[in-house]
Amino acid sequence: MQSRQQLQKLIFAIIAWSLAMMAYVAFRYAQGDDRPYWAITAADLTTLSVYMGLIFGCLHWLSNLICDVSGIRRLPYAFIVIFKGLFLLMGALTLAYITNWLNSWDNTEQFASTQQMLSAHVLNAPSAQTLIIYLVLVRTGLAFIEQMGLLVGPRILFNIGLGKYHKPRYEDRLFLFLDMVGSTAHAEALGDYRFSRLIQDSFDLLSDVVTQNHGEIYRYIGDAVMISWPQRHRRRGMMCLNLYFDFVQTLYWNRHYFQQEYGFVPKFKAAAHGGKVVAALVGVNKQEISFFSDVLNTLARLQDQCGPLGCQMLISDKVLESLDEDDHPFELLSLGPIRLKGKQHEVEVFSVTRPCSVTDPQSSPQES
Repeated sequence: MQSRQQLQKLIFAIIAWSLAMMAYVAFRYAQGDDRPYWAITAADLTTLSVYMGLIFGCLHWLSNLICDVSGIRRLPYAFIVIFKGLFLLMGALTLAYITNWLNSWDNTEQFASTQQMLSAHVLNAPSAQTLIIYLVLVRTGLAFIEQMGLLVGPRILFNIGLGKYHKPRYEDRLFLFLDMVGSTAHAEALGDYRFSRLIQDSFDLLSDVVTQNHGEIYRYIGDAVMISWPQRHRRRGMMCLNLYFDFVQTLYWNRHYFQQEYGFVPKFKAAAHGGKVVAALVGVNKQEISFFSDVLNTLARLQDQCGPLGCQMLISDKVLESLDEDDHPFELLSLGPIRLKGKQHEVEVFSVTRPCSVTDPQSSPQES
């Protein structure tokens, strides 16, 4: 799944840079008489655009990958953008010098002319300063789009761009509510700063699990998080339950780090519920997508029952309906109809366990 995600990012970078280079080449060469000698037709200029887009797209993706897997991602965002921009420029210049060096060793006219597309006629041209400024602007623009995608989610950003939520609309969604067990005691023991780092470390691990299970992070609420799945996902019930137990597994795999840094391994309780909600873009100076429905209130009340009932995870009958009866590895135990706090009608509640999950002291959600 991580490989697929990185492949999608690479494809996006190559396409974005190819389009940007097509725009540059169109303004740089299409209207003038100073075309490179090898650019006989417009197709040659298109080849140049794709060639440059491929190189800059790969450098763009590589700089993002380096930031994602290293401590650079913890630095202020301005420094990250500067690093990515410098990486792109240094990479391009290095390739240009390597290209010129290869040209000096090659005798075939075809190879030499192809390599000169990037070096002699682009990076070493009199308009190289204009190109560098253009590269900086494109890199900054793409970095801004990527950061917006991180803040609101790529799917939500795309939908906002299309104006999908400017008017309230009904959606059928499944929600998962994750909450840290014993967060009050942990915050008092660790202090605000270390507790915040604990939340960061936990949710850093959660992000990969959410991606693997095709979830959309709706909102962070302190030490809790809400994740949703739209109706289009056929197996969203399975994804929802898998996400929780995969997250438990991931925390267990990283238990030595948490023990060393904080003295304990964080535990989370969860509840899942679904139904019709109204989605709308709210706010003026700060906008976000909000969901309005009794579904979310019921979800919060259901999650509150994890402690009293001594369960890691509770789901409603709405979630059960989205599961294939015989095609799941979970053990479901009916707890009967329960009247949740503030609710007039009872909700059919089930506890969920996964026998193949790790043996972990996750089964003590009594603390609040």
